[in-house]
Amino acid sequence: MQKNNCLPEIKLNNDDAVGNFVELSIVIPLLDEEENIAHLVKALENALDTYGRTYEIIFVDDGSTDGTFAALKYAHEKNPHIKIIKFRKNFGQSASMKAGFDHAKGDIVISMDGDLQNDPTDIPRLIETLESKDCDVVCGWRADRKDPLSKTITSKFANLLRRSITSEFIHDSGCTLRAYRNECVKDLELYGETHRYIPAMLLWKGYLICETKVKHHQRSYGVTKYNWKRVIKGFLDLIVISFWQKYSVRPIHVFGGAGLISGFVGVLIGGWLGIQRLFFGMGLSDRPLFLVAILMIMVGVQLVVSGILADILLKIYYGGEGRKNYLVERLID
Repeated sequence: MQKNNCLPEIKLNNDDAVGNFVELSIVIPLLDEEENIAHLVKALENALDTYGRTYEIIFVDDGSTDGTFAALKYAHEKNPHIKIIKFRKNFGQSASMKAGFDHAKGDIVISMDGDLQNDPTDIPRLIETLESKDCDVVCGWRADRKDPLSKTITSKFANLLRRSITSEFIHDSGCTLRAYRNECVKDLELYGETHRYIPAMLLWKGYLICETKVKHHQRSYGVTKYNWKRVIKGFLDLIVISFWQKYSVRPIHVFGGAGLISGFVGVLIGGWLGIQRLFFGMGLSDRPLFLVAILMIMVGVQLVVSGILADILLKIYYGGEGRKNYLVERLID
């Protein structure tokens, strides 16, 4: 899967009838959800038209092969609040969410799935929690899930593993229904299956995370896109996220530390074998431990060099496009 900073050409339909000032941006990734579009749009209109806040709905068509895009164009003709981003091919949910976040104008950004399992009537509750608790992100918690047992068990195990690795505390990282303050999502780098770990990434950046219980419905139309391949990809992305959280500023600390330990143990073993050879006449040709010592020294040197190279790459990463390794919450002159 390609990284989302290499997204294909994006076509965003803007309509001046909505106006330039938008309070809420609803971001919805879609992949082959033709049958759900009309029902979803109706549910969103019922929830948002009476809410009293200006809004936009950004649908991201992630390379659908059915009639999803045609259904979206029809909905756009009926409702100028609806905007469409269409990918040339399937780039994944993380890339879809990143594209939606990049184009969101609202002060508050809501992300949700397009399969009708998330309920648009929960959007006001998310916003109320966001504002009343003065937090930066509110994550939905599907306390009463309507998914098959196999998917529920896998999700519970994934949540337990994620919390143990990232120290992030929310109950349900797989729930896409979340509310963000706009500034939270503009600096996110999403790729692979990392959209699951957005709360962990934002927590690492210093944002305040809250959660609230939301409704969850059974899928009525279409088929789930969740499979075992996404589980494996998600686990691999979790390792990267965890490493980035802990060592993104100085990777030499982890590579160099492991290299020094490996090299030191190798030198100790080699020194002890050398003493036996010099002073006690013991041969080394039939001692596998001697090869282990050489291997550990070589691995130690390689790890230290890898840490130095990673540090150099990190300086290029932060310096090349003006990125910073800090976020300023408030500046008072």
